Amino acid sequence: MAITAIVADDDISNLELFSELLEMNGIQVISKTTNGKDATDAFQSLKPNLVFLDVMMPEFNGLYALEKIREIDPVAIVMMITADTSDETNKMLEKLQPTATIHKPYEMSTILHFLNQQLELKEISKV
Repeated sequence: MAITAIVADDDISNLELFSELLEMNGIQVISKTTNGKDATDAFQSLKPNLVFLDVMMPEFNGLYALEKIREIDPVAIVMMITADTSDETNKMLEKLQPTATIHKPYEMSTILHFLNQQLELKEISKV
């Protein structure tokens, strides 16, 4: 069974590159969005294994999406990707509890290592 993901980033080149890297590593990207509202809608309808959200997006940002996704599924695997290290953003991330926060620039190997740990733990907890 394929691991599925939603990727949300308002920078189209980052969105495409990150999605391609995931696909190259066996993760099927089932939705690519450019704002948090579309990511939330996709999460609700598609029920992916993973969600990757850029924090800073116009209109509905990644924090909006994280909050809404947590209301739908409090244990969803949601990774925030950001270059923003402001106190305000850090406080919101602490409050909303993403599964992980990855700071740009990131190493794909770090993300894959973390995902291997998360998915293994999730499979063990189902047994």
